[in-house]
Amino acid sequence: MTLRIGVDVDGVLADFRSAFHATAKRVLRRDIEFSTSPQSDGQLGPSEIRRVWEHIAKAQNWWMEVEPYEPEQIARFYGLAREASWEVFFLTRRPASAGDSVQFQTQWWIERFGFYLPAVLTVPGSRGDVANGLRLDLLLDDQLINCVEVVSSTPTKALLMLRGEDDATRNHAKDRGIGVVSTLSEAITIIERLNDVLPQRRGRLLRLADWFTGRSEVQALPQNPRAVRPVPPFKKP
Repeated sequence: MTLRIGVDVDGVLADFRSAFHATAKRVLRRDIEFSTSPQSDGQLGPSEIRRVWEHIAKAQNWWMEVEPYEPEQIARFYGLAREASWEVFFLTRRPASAGDSVQFQTQWWIERFGFYLPAVLTVPGSRGDVANGLRLDLLLDDQLINCVEVVSSTPTKALLMLRGEDDATRNHAKDRGIGVVSTLSEAITIIERLNDVLPQRRGRLLRLADWFTGRSEVQALPQNPRAVRPVPPFKKP
């Protein structure tokens, strides 16, 4: 059985808060206190937040401007996923901007950093429903509420991405059986460890025991499919 992993985009791969902060400064034309907490919007009031989102909605392909936290780790994740035959689903609830669809912008953005042909799902609803529908084994998310929802209503395990210092959130997550990491590098390393640890477990983890059973050697496809199978040229009628 293949390991199925759900990965949130903003806050895990993409530094959305910095991009939003920079856009807010341009739109509102004033200095704004920067906060790394996903629960805080700094000094912005509701009407100001609405103005920034209205600007983003009209901006061409705004989501392509967001910087990654750890670009080299995205490529590392791809290499490990290919090697272990993991199935990775990138999850986002990004609202639309002008230009291409959110899904396409996000796919293009992820592929820029070395994760080829990413499966991106735009999921505005419940993460629990998604975890159940996709039969996820693990969710990596920066929102505690999403992690709690998943571990409370599904068999899916959860890792919380907590990039800032927040002992209360960290302790609450651990009390609920949710793992806590502070970088994508750390999260990937934990996923690698699960590769070795879980087959030895029993009881509640029994259903995960066949994740990493030995596989006969197969003929692998190229690491970079774009290099050997470029997109065909489009000819206008």
